[in-house]
Amino acid sequence: MKIMVPGLVSLVAGAGFGAAVSLANALSSPYTTLGAPLTGTVWGSAAKVLSLLVGLGWAWAALAVLMGWRARTWTRGAVAGAVALVAATAAYYPMDASMRDEPLALYWPEMLMWWTASVLFGSVLGVVGAAIERPGVTGLLAGLTVPVGGAAQMIMLPPRPGLAFARETVLAEALIWTALVIGAGWAVHRFRAARSTRADGRPVGRRGAPDRGNTPGAVQRRW
Repeated sequence: MKIMVPGLVSLVAGAGFGAAVSLANALSSPYTTLGAPLTGTVWGSAAKVLSLLVGLGWAWAALAVLMGWRARTWTRGAVAGAVALVAATAAYYPMDASMRDEPLALYWPEMLMWWTASVLFGSVLGVVGAAIERPGVTGLLAGLTVPVGGAAQMIMLPPRPGLAFARETVLAEALIWTALVIGAGWAVHRFRAARSTRADGRPVGRRGAPDRGNTPGAVQRRW
């Protein structure tokens, strides 16, 4: 039961994420039935920015890490991360086939490849997410995984599909870099806060907060 609940949450979240990515891609494309009427409008530009934000690999990795963080333990985190990416893949390709009016059979080889990758990498990323709550260097490195990985992707494979969407691309890259910096800053802040708490001589709980109930001289309330 403890594994089933995170698994069900990951299943729903993953399927919703995969369908949302496919829908954003369709709305941003001038070659689809949904996207053609939006071409040249502010809604088309917004759809393009959203497509660039959620279509990158770091966003899919963040999904698995988030589900693992919710699961708390390494075992449940591994299951949650893998299930989230498998469900996202299972929702993405049928949605894409429907939007493009193409047979789903064309996508089976690619789906199988990404399902395999989802199980392998999703389980690892889920464990990383569960480790974020660990104190010390372990939690710091886990918290920096998505920001550092996302920064590496932005440097080596920036989302620049063409000059036609130059403004949308600049905005998307600015939003992505902002999110990555905030994520890295949060991880470092948690690590430094936990270290200063330990320096005060107070026990640190699992989330890095001082355990005031066990602090010498603390008053125990009984009501």
